[in-house]
Amino acid sequence: MPTTPTLGRSLPRPALRTIRLLGLLLAVELTLVAGYVLATESAILSVRHAAYPFVWVNVAILAVRAVDVPAPTTRRSAVAGGVAVGYLVVLGWTSGLIGAGSGGALSARLVPALPGWGPVVLVDGPISLALVPFETIGYLSLSVLVYVGVARAAAGVLSGLVGLVTCVSCVGPVVAAVLSGFVGGASTAIVGATTGAYAYDLSTALFVLTVAALWRTLGLGR
Repeated sequence: MPTTPTLGRSLPRPALRTIRLLGLLLAVELTLVAGYVLATESAILSVRHAAYPFVWVNVAILAVRAVDVPAPTTRRSAVAGGVAVGYLVVLGWTSGLIGAGSGGALSARLVPALPGWGPVVLVDGPISLALVPFETIGYLSLSVLVYVGVARAAAGVLSGLVGLVTCVSCVGPVVAAVLSGFVGGASTAIVGATTGAYAYDLSTALFVLTVAALWRTLGLGR
């Protein structure tokens, strides 16, 4: 007699090595935060906000680690690489990580901040960069997933375009962040200021859902 699968049976169980990696990541992250707080004598006003960067980083690392990234040795993979790079630039520009520079001499500096939020890499010159660690890692992971998805397209240009349309949803976290006031350049990231009480919650949730949507819709990790 056929049985109906339960929720527990239908959900995939993480491999032991994945659990171990997550445990290692959490241990390193807690150590970094504790060390920063002790060294700077700063206080964490919101545990929730302090944890958001590590949600991005951990999801990004686990997602990219679990997929086989094809080497760009074929025409399709080369096209996929171009798409992924362009997509990363769009994400960076929309979120404020990349912008127009002053046009002056190239300069760079590090701005300390709570691990995950910082240290922020600030670059000025022909272009301006304000690389907040967790956003940079998160958007890099989305671009890698896009690359894998397009490179594994079933056949022809049409399937690749379908994949690109699907990936438009990845802009959601960035747009939501901008509208809510979450992204306001490096200064906002450093002090953790936001005009919306739930902006971080929304942005983080959308990022996780985006990774999950790419994973499922593009058939990643199969």
